[in-house]
Amino acid sequence: MLIVTHGGKFHADDAWAVAVLKVLFPAAQIVRTRDIATIEGADFAVDVGGIWDPATGRFDHHQKGFSGARATGVPYASAGLVWREYGGACVSALCATHIGHQLSDEKAREIAYGIDTDIVQYLDLSDVGAAKNAPGGYGLSAVISGFNPNWLDEERLGYGADADAYRLGQFGSAMALLTDIIINAVKYRVGAMLAVEQVRQSQPLEKGQLLFLKNGALPWTQVVRKEMPKVLFVISHSLAENRYMLHTVPVSQDSFKARADLPETWAGLRDADLAAVTGVPDAIFCHNGRFIAAAKSYQGAHAMALQALDAVAAGLPGKS
Repeated sequence: MLIVTHGGKFHADDAWAVAVLKVLFPAAQIVRTRDIATIEGADFAVDVGGIWDPATGRFDHHQKGFSGARATGVPYASAGLVWREYGGACVSALCATHIGHQLSDEKAREIAYGIDTDIVQYLDLSDVGAAKNAPGGYGLSAVISGFNPNWLDEERLGYGADADAYRLGQFGSAMALLTDIIINAVKYRVGAMLAVEQVRQSQPLEKGQLLFLKNGALPWTQVVRKEMPKVLFVISHSLAENRYMLHTVPVSQDSFKARADLPETWAGLRDADLAAVTGVPDAIFCHNGRFIAAAKSYQGAHAMALQALDAVAAGLPGKS
């Protein structure tokens, strides 16, 4: 199988598109060229060739009259065109390989849509000039652009087979980074989906104001925010660090503002200083922002949680 994309400078949209196809067709050969005969003979032509026809593996958006766009109006470049056609299959394949879980076609498409909203559309926006380096000067498009040879490389390499090999290697490095980003995006979203029931079944304490999670890596905030309005604090076991964390519950996804903060007197303290204030011998730290603290044992974290709840009930500093 042959995947062709254009030579010369590459962008995040064509690197993403080829990375997706390479996930699905790992044995495929990748050629970067503008040679018409090679393009016409390819199984997939990405960002080159002047044709958009998914049925024949053609995913270009540069041709005159192209007006493909999402329902939101965000235009397609090659990343979005390939993801629109193969995003669900890519999500399914990566989920099976990296998580060992089989997704339904509907759920895979739902996750692919979320990744398009969060990542892919910005690569397309940058490529078509609708938003420079979206989002931000060191957004993903800008990072991938940095894999291209710069003028010093051009002077060193000149023109010929060595230069082509170097550029292909850099394109491969960009693809590898994007593949990792796709894998992480899939793992995050599938993990969040699978975590929902575990969070719902976790142990409520102190008349529902405190929740205990046996695995601190579970993504819990969305479920707690939406479904557990009484919960003020969460204790979780960090298996990786073998300690117990005490969390506040943020009021929204994009804010550190919490339903209730940890006590003001704990802010920024560590070890013996925090132990002296809390009376908890194995207290480890409290963040200066008062949204997270830790103890070595469950008993220590629970004792700190009770103090935080008492402070909220008494209206002491720390209540939001």
